[in-house]
Amino acid sequence: MEKSFSFSSYHFSAASQKQRDKDLESSSSIRGGPQWKSAGGEEELAAFFHDHDTILQVSEEVDGFLETSATTPPLLHVPDCVHRLTKILDSMVYRYNTGKSKLGKDAEDDDLFLAVVDRISKISAILSTFPCDPSVLDKTTFSLEKAMSFLEKHLCTILQDPKSSTTTTTPTSSNHGSFRSGSGSESKPKPPKKSSSFGSLTQVHDAALCSPFDLVNLSDPPIIPTLSSHQDQDQDTSFPAFSPEKVSLMNKIATSMIAAGYQTECCVAFASFRRIAFKTALQEFGYVSVGMEEIHKMQWEMLEGEIATWNNAVRHCITVLFNGEKKLYASVFPNQQSISQNLLSDLARAVIIHFLNFAQGVVLTLLTVEKLFKFLDMYETLRDVVEIAIADGSYLERCRKELAHEIATTKLRIAEATMAMFRDLENSVKGDNDRVPVPNGAIHPLTRYVMNYLEYACEYKDTLEQVLRQCLHDDYHSCRYYSPIRKIELEEDDGTPKNSALAIQLMTIMDLLSLNLEYKAMLYKDFALRSVFLMNNGRYIVQKVKGCKDLHQCMGDNWCRKRQSGLKLHHKDYRTETWSKVLNCLSTDGLQGNTSSVLSPRANKDKKPKQEVKDKFKRFNSTFEDIYKTQSSWVVSDEQLKSELRASIAALVIPAYRSFYGRFKHHLNSSRHVDKYIKYHPEDIEALIEELFDGGTSKRKS
Repeated sequence: MEKSFSFSSYHFSAASQKQRDKDLESSSSIRGGPQWKSAGGEEELAAFFHDHDTILQVSEEVDGFLETSATTPPLLHVPDCVHRLTKILDSMVYRYNTGKSKLGKDAEDDDLFLAVVDRISKISAILSTFPCDPSVLDKTTFSLEKAMSFLEKHLCTILQDPKSSTTTTTPTSSNHGSFRSGSGSESKPKPPKKSSSFGSLTQVHDAALCSPFDLVNLSDPPIIPTLSSHQDQDQDTSFPAFSPEKVSLMNKIATSMIAAGYQTECCVAFASFRRIAFKTALQEFGYVSVGMEEIHKMQWEMLEGEIATWNNAVRHCITVLFNGEKKLYASVFPNQQSISQNLLSDLARAVIIHFLNFAQGVVLTLLTVEKLFKFLDMYETLRDVVEIAIADGSYLERCRKELAHEIATTKLRIAEATMAMFRDLENSVKGDNDRVPVPNGAIHPLTRYVMNYLEYACEYKDTLEQVLRQCLHDDYHSCRYYSPIRKIELEEDDGTPKNSALAIQLMTIMDLLSLNLEYKAMLYKDFALRSVFLMNNGRYIVQKVKGCKDLHQCMGDNWCRKRQSGLKLHHKDYRTETWSKVLNCLSTDGLQGNTSSVLSPRANKDKKPKQEVKDKFKRFNSTFEDIYKTQSSWVVSDEQLKSELRASIAALVIPAYRSFYGRFKHHLNSSRHVDKYIKYHPEDIEALIEELFDGGTSKRKS
């Protein structure tokens, strides 16, 4: 099958038409054709033979001759009515060519002219079997050829511009075949040339050094432009923009040419101009043909715009333009169904192959993870629009198998590219070994990117499931794409294997992300900050999964419960690492064996127990202030997690401090500079805890 396609592959032109006319004129003397000028002037004869009564009378005589010839042996003598009808046809063609008459202006004149053409065609066929004077056959054939040349030229004029009849020009011009809307507008609203792209993974490393509050919208899912319904409706009513009168005239011309044996000329002219019109309609819609070399040279930002336009153009072409063409062909060739279907099949095949060439060219470009969704858009267009049209379209019977094979091949290449991009994502996640920790334990940009990516991937859940199954073996245990760590989790609660190839793929990426986050947590020297980092990222992942129905369905409730259990362990580790130091400061174990020594009357005489209480308060103040100073700048993005952490800290610290404060504050009231030791009331501690994890935005009052 040819892989290149030009909308103007039929090389029909006005130049060739003019040359054909010259050839006809030059051959007239050779064939013994009529020399009207030497016979007293072509105009006079044309005026005489244009009389309707004369034409009808001659036509009746010719009909009698045709009827007699069909039932009796051929005569050696050709009756005079044949010569006269030949002259009548020449005069009619002359009047049309000089503008004295206009085809399509008067239906009665048109029918009369085409009836004469039909009779001359039949006469020519009968004379070819007669042992008569060859010059008679030459004259009749020559007149018929001139009439066919005129009809062909007029057919091209109508096809060239549905709204008006103009001089035929070369159909390869980009200005030809344009279709205007019913309102007279010369341009169509174009679909968006560019849509938002999913961000690149290369942005992640730059984002890691940003403020955590600048990372909220990193790699948010892109917005895909959709073709408005009114645009399709508008073009549906205007393509092809031929009036019923023009369609009727084209039908008459085509019927006459086919009956006269000029089917090839008729079909070539019709197909040539319809291809140009089709190309122009797509250009007005916003689609411009792009070659393989251009595709490979394009930057992704430009190419993704071309892909979006391609998707809209393919859908519009299949659902609107092809339907319009089908109606036109059926109206022009109502009694020649095979011709109609063959012409439409050739056009549809050429256009679809052209679209497939673009898709295959895109697949051959450098594959990166951010291109995945545009590739899936193309896959869906081929599956949901083109494939169905080929299966259902009777006019594509001749090329159905060929196109089905080409579409299947293109879909497979897109599917393989999709798998390659998933492998690229896995390798990027696994290989992201940046040694610069995110400030203050915030959510890592890699986490945001991957989760937004997977969330958006679930918008294509059914398509991805189909693509992955097309590329992967159903037996996941032997599949080379998946890590052994997935083997246990690939089973449902009852031990049966999961059926979703997409779920397996998503879990694999999740595992790689978790391993990478554990590695990144080790970059923090503060063990408590490691726990906060893991809580932040773990909570973000779980919330993303729960917030996306399809993603949650793929991952399952068991997966979410396990992740939440892991978050609780990190929470526990954080509390133990940080606040056990504070609780140690409030312990009464070091106060002379028990607290009674401090509370006894002798304590006023013994300075040592009181000093130990002072030291306890001082250590508490110092430890708490260090924690506050450090952790008030830490970031917990999730408000619920932040609230849970603060509540957990308060439940641990406030009761212990309130108890210690209540038992020992009165025994320091007599001390000088008591505020030096008892700096905080329990309510103050509680208020300061509420300022933790705000990323340094809270300001402690002096």
